[in-house]
Amino acid sequence: MAEVLTAQVRGRDAKPRRTAVQPAAKPHPDRPKLVEPPQANKPGPPDAHPRPPVGPARRRLGRTALGSSFAAAVLLPVLVAAWYLWTQAADQYASYTGFSVRTESAIPTVEVFPGLGSLGSEGTSDAEVLYAYLQSQEVVALLDGELDLKAIWAAPKGTRDPVFAFPSDGSIEDLTDYWARMVQIQFDTTSGILSVRVLAFTPADAQAVAEGVFQAASQKINAITAVAMEDTLRHARADLDDATARLRAARLDMTAFRNRTQIVDPASSLASQMGLLSSLQQQQAEALVRHDLLISTTRADDPRLAQVRREIGVIEDRIAQEQSKLGLGEGSASGAVYADLMGEFESLTVDRTFAEEAYVAALTGLDLARAEARRQSRYLAAHVAPTLAERAQYPQREIILGVIVALTLLGWGFAVLVVKSLADRR
Repeated sequence: MAEVLTAQVRGRDAKPRRTAVQPAAKPHPDRPKLVEPPQANKPGPPDAHPRPPVGPARRRLGRTALGSSFAAAVLLPVLVAAWYLWTQAADQYASYTGFSVRTESAIPTVEVFPGLGSLGSEGTSDAEVLYAYLQSQEVVALLDGELDLKAIWAAPKGTRDPVFAFPSDGSIEDLTDYWARMVQIQFDTTSGILSVRVLAFTPADAQAVAEGVFQAASQKINAITAVAMEDTLRHARADLDDATARLRAARLDMTAFRNRTQIVDPASSLASQMGLLSSLQQQQAEALVRHDLLISTTRADDPRLAQVRREIGVIEDRIAQEQSKLGLGEGSASGAVYADLMGEFESLTVDRTFAEEAYVAALTGLDLARAEARRQSRYLAAHVAPTLAERAQYPQREIILGVIVALTLLGWGFAVLVVKSLADRR
């Protein structure tokens, strides 16, 4: 009976109920309308992939990873570097020296004999040559053979310093690279001064290497001077040989001219010939005067008048012959003999004079070159002798540690920024 009643109740409840629709209340004309305020934070459409919130455990994990990376990338390298610098790195002592190339100027030969060049020429400065030489493998090998640089720069006894010491099995190329670390050379282009700083593990070794650098530079500048002087002497000898050959040829030409013409000095011969011509002209004038007197005082058939006329004719013939020799006559085949001889003689005289002057200048230049070679025109002047250190100044531990701290911090910060940016893009 109870089951039947329950079924009836369920059926009755399942029927749809009708509800009366009440009309909306009209607003009162005297009341203001209520305006619904706008929804400021109206919820938008839901995200397709919502980001899960960061929990406390994840934050703790990020801070732990950041601290671990800082310890691994910054603290550990700094601690290791500090331990090595203050416990393992050997002290280094510095020796300083400074020098320059001094050049004594030679006598200016241009003022003495024009045309003779100076005994030396300026190209690349000697200081620049030494600056390049002192950084070359040649000087490293030279000083290694004299001082045993490998033993000097090896780790001191009882210490192990693979960073700052030179390995015992290093090659000459390795020693040259290590030389650039331990020997610092500065060159002042304005004053031409070379400044050298040498590092070693004992003060005596540093001073010995600095003295070796100075001696090597002095030997190189002496070798350059010797080469330059030998070149100057060679050129001076060649100039003297050329001048000697030229003077010999000029004198041979003059001798050949004199043998051909049988005249030692055409100028003197011309002077005597002109004197003879003047004397003949004077005699001609006197004969003409006598002829005129005889015409005015004697008869036309006077024998004295015929004799004077013959005398005048002879004198005129002689004058014509002498004029033809001097090149003053007209219609004579040998009318230009003395003119040609004088021209040829003057040309030979000029050639001989110039050859003699060139010979004297070349001989003087050779004497000056020999005098210059006997004295040292270039030498190395040390304004700072190699010093002996009293305390170690290197390695500069504080500066090196500061650089390591800065570099590790910079690298670690850059890596953190990269990782953060990549994480934010996910």
